[in-house]
Amino acid sequence: MDWFAAVDIYCERTGADFWSEPLNALSNLSFVVAALWGWREARRRDRTDVMTVVLIALAAAIGVGSFLFHTFANAWSSLADVVPIWTFVALFVLVAIHRIGGVRPGRIGFGLAIAIGVAAVLFAFGGDGSGSQTSAAQTATTATATALNAAPTTATQAHDHASPANSLLNGSEQYLPAVLALLAFTALSRRNGHPIAPWIAAATATFMVSLTLRTLDMHLCAIWPAGTHFIWHILNGLMIALLFQGLIRSPVTRPA
Repeated sequence: MDWFAAVDIYCERTGADFWSEPLNALSNLSFVVAALWGWREARRRDRTDVMTVVLIALAAAIGVGSFLFHTFANAWSSLADVVPIWTFVALFVLVAIHRIGGVRPGRIGFGLAIAIGVAAVLFAFGGDGSGSQTSAAQTATTATATALNAAPTTATQAHDHASPANSLLNGSEQYLPAVLALLAFTALSRRNGHPIAPWIAAATATFMVSLTLRTLDMHLCAIWPAGTHFIWHILNGLMIALLFQGLIRSPVTRPA
């Protein structure tokens, strides 16, 4: 695998330059802000347990990893992007099962194994949606360049918004498990009358909007060159902030 192979699956990128995605890169500050707000609230409410602190650190790592991906835009930075995301998702699910569902920590070991397995599958076959789209786009570009008797340049390979390789959902299908988890926790918290319910509901609604905008990014290039991916970052930072506030401000359900 070529760890420095260019990846271009976002509307804003117009070349291989470091700052070719300024909005997509800088909008990752939303994750750092969410982490800082979560840390401030956790300290104020004396909720700085290990799991909460790790989740806060992972939220900041998501921002850093995504910034690297939207600036270097290659295979290794893609890895830096997806690992913190799915680690956060897996860990938050387990923490929520304990704090909302009242499941004893000792019983979460089996759930941990499942979460790790799911995260591994998503990482292997989903990632950020760059794998199949990028390789197909580069193959198509190489073939076109050959037909024109010209050597394909790196910049050309890395940018082809008109490529049929861009799928209908733009790689957003990988986030279906996250959608299902949020919907499940919304229903569970409302059924149990847990104080976190409004926070989870607001986070779920925010994620639905952000996922829609992520999906539309490449499809709107012709009329909106900046794309919509940067709004996905901003709204996801808000979603994580809402999850943190609900988790930190709400009491832990006693195990049955």
